[in-house]
Amino acid sequence: MSIPVVDFGAYSLSEKDVADEQMRNLSKELKTAFTEVGFVFLKNTGITQEEVDRVMDVSKKFFLQPDELKRPFSRKTFANNPNHGWVSLETERLNPRRPGDLKEAFNIASFHPDIKWPSGPVAAFQEIQKSFFLRCKELSLRVLRVMAHSLDLDPDVFLSTHRLIGTDENGTTLRSLYYPPVNSEKAKEGQLRCGEHSDYGSITLLFQSSEGLQVRRRSGEFIYAPCIPGTVLINIADLVQRWTSDEFVSVLHRVLLPPVGESCTRQSLAFFVQPDDEALITCCDGSNKYPPVTAGAYLTERFSDSYGQS
Repeated sequence: MSIPVVDFGAYSLSEKDVADEQMRNLSKELKTAFTEVGFVFLKNTGITQEEVDRVMDVSKKFFLQPDELKRPFSRKTFANNPNHGWVSLETERLNPRRPGDLKEAFNIASFHPDIKWPSGPVAAFQEIQKSFFLRCKELSLRVLRVMAHSLDLDPDVFLSTHRLIGTDENGTTLRSLYYPPVNSEKAKEGQLRCGEHSDYGSITLLFQSSEGLQVRRRSGEFIYAPCIPGTVLINIADLVQRWTSDEFVSVLHRVLLPPVGESCTRQSLAFFVQPDDEALITCCDGSNKYPPVTAGAYLTERFSDSYGQS
């Protein structure tokens, strides 16, 4: 299994709409990828490498500050959206059976006017992150439309349940992730940069600065996902697997420690697309293979696994 690369130019963000024949072609390619692998690289999406670099640059400036300057922006500090904010090293365990992940993150999960944003050396942080969030939102809705078409569903099945992205009634989050230098020999037993997990919501858009991500094949072995500049790596998350009664697969992935003797940093940007909190997720085929669940309740349950009950 290798992760396929699909040219999304026909429905790029620079295109107003997509022709019927091109929609059929894209639907076929994405359906194959999401049923067989669960991941796909999209090229020519309209999101440029320059845009990605701009977000990574301002994020890295934030992460390289002393912890005492980052602490006022900690996750769970903001009453209107407890998921928004900075996540310190080893705070999150994406595989709850392992020690805390050796990564930091900043979750952009709210644009509420009461939210306090980093300033000073990262003065453009809010504007850059918000602009990129909105670009990812637009691309995500296009991908969801293609996915619905590939399953012979009305596009509204997905689009009507993602109307509130960017509000506090939807859990969609742009995560800037920073993996600092690490001495593999000094890490705790079983510790990784990011433990084995599947994503929680609908789909995830991932932009990587370097290799390091591993994806589990159907055979059970993990393979490295290459880093292809100018592409976005998209994967199916758990709620879409439930929605499609396992037709589209949400697969485990992880980020290992660097090889012994190397201590390189790594950065990525992940746009986690969630349905609206009150959206009821039921099997599209009417099979009841999975019981109905609201998206918000499912997300809260998964957060309690990876952050603990606090």
